[in-house]
Amino acid sequence: MKLMISQPMKGKTNEQIREERAELVKRLQEEGHEVVDTVFENAPADEDVAIYCLSQSIRYIGKVDALYFMKGWEKARGCKIEHQVAVEYGKQVFYEN
Repeated sequence: MKLMISQPMKGKTNEQIREERAELVKRLQEEGHEVVDTVFENAPADEDVAIYCLSQSIRYIGKVDALYFMKGWEKARGCKIEHQVAVEYGKQVFYEN
């Protein structure tokens, strides 16, 4: 299954984000899943970084079978929007315990 991870990112560096999800990515890959990388490195200088990253995440929702929501997603505005899109468009969703 091709999966995308949704996690709170506000105020974190890309390195911190990757560190937080590393164990989950490893576990999902060991289970035979493909995890799509949605940590975006280069937002255009003339765009709001958060909105740019959210727009790219929504684009990637169309490329995956399911989304995996990490703890705290329900308090993060981008994650809540990703969740709404996933549910409305019939994507399978999983939640970190």
